[in-house]
Amino acid sequence: MSNTAVRARDTGRVGVLLAGMGSISTTLIAGVEAVKLGLGRPFGSLTQMAMMADPEQPGRHVPMAELLQLPTLDQVVFGGWDISEGTCYTAAKRAAVLQPHLLEAVRAPLESIVPMPGIHDTRFLRRAEGKRIKPLQNKWEQAEALRADIRAFRVENRLEQVVVLWCGSTEVFLTPGPAHQATGIFEAAMKENEPTIAPSMVYAYAALKERCAFVNATPTLTVDLPVMKELAAANGAPICGKDLKTGQTLLKTILAPGIKQRMLGLAGWFSMNILGNQDGAVLDDPAAFRSKEESKLSVLNDILEPALYPELYGQLSHQVKINYYPPRGDNKESWDTIDLVGWLGYEMQIKVNFLCRDSILAAPLLLDLALLSSAAQRAGWHGTQDWLAFYFKSPQVSQGRPEHDLSVQFQQLQAALRTLAQRVPQTAGVRG
Repeated sequence: MSNTAVRARDTGRVGVLLAGMGSISTTLIAGVEAVKLGLGRPFGSLTQMAMMADPEQPGRHVPMAELLQLPTLDQVVFGGWDISEGTCYTAAKRAAVLQPHLLEAVRAPLESIVPMPGIHDTRFLRRAEGKRIKPLQNKWEQAEALRADIRAFRVENRLEQVVVLWCGSTEVFLTPGPAHQATGIFEAAMKENEPTIAPSMVYAYAALKERCAFVNATPTLTVDLPVMKELAAANGAPICGKDLKTGQTLLKTILAPGIKQRMLGLAGWFSMNILGNQDGAVLDDPAAFRSKEESKLSVLNDILEPALYPELYGQLSHQVKINYYPPRGDNKESWDTIDLVGWLGYEMQIKVNFLCRDSILAAPLLLDLALLSSAAQRAGWHGTQDWLAFYFKSPQVSQGRPEHDLSVQFQQLQAALRTLAQRVPQTAGVRG
């Protein structure tokens, strides 16, 4: 038997703090508890299901979790913040993603998780009411309170590492400004309640100052900023984002590269979505929808390279619509009409109707990102993790243009994982 096969996987307990205990976060936590009880399988999660080639025995494959020495699900401890009242169980029940009998089976561990009061600013999230918020208005004081929460969570649960995931609702669209350029400037701006500093940025600042890896699961401008990259480097923390690639965009990153590889033309790509969860309600606000729209629209342009192929894609009309439709709940539906141009300019069409479940697709991605970010930090990797682009609609990169072709992203992910497997230490990792 190879040394790889007998490696101990006791890497220490890893904490996962979720900023926002909505449908995606509670589906993740409930799902992990269900898997631990044998009530379901972690389909959709590479860290739990994927096999990798054993570098010590050609032709043999071992579980990714074993090769990377990832924590077991029993070693993952969940917590978080939320601006709504109740426990993780009441939040999951309110989200209505999972069937009642499954929720009841994991009720006890979910009820034991009581989210900490969060921070809320109606200028960035206008379609949600803050019922459980920290009684602080100054952003610097908010950041210090969040840092204290992280430290207490780490000590109370005897954790080797903590990863923070931003899973809050999509904030209004922002572009980088003067306050986002450097740590000293950002800290001074927080003390002055600078209006271009969003709540998600305050969470990110607190996490990075506490040497926590940080994942941005939304299209919000959170860590894709000079100040956050500076903080990540200074504190040895990995960062990645943004906007989980789950439904319609996942299909685009599969279909569009094939169309381009065949040198077929595209006249238009029209995308319509309906969903009725909290995310849909928030995106009903045009200012928040613009953040999502920017993330979705960038995909085709980067894949197709219209400047290189103006005849094929220079006149492409790409439109994305999202409609809030309460009866659908977390069950999302998307329609795509793709207008192709073939030999001699003859027109063709592709129609795609995708009926999916938003949180069911997103939960395994969150688990992967938490565990892989933890492994990256144990290996000494910090800053922007380009190799995690596979998971995002609008991947954050350290420099240059992001890659959107899913097959290329997967190759990059596999290459990084092979390197990571050689660098992850065999004993417990960083203690902050």
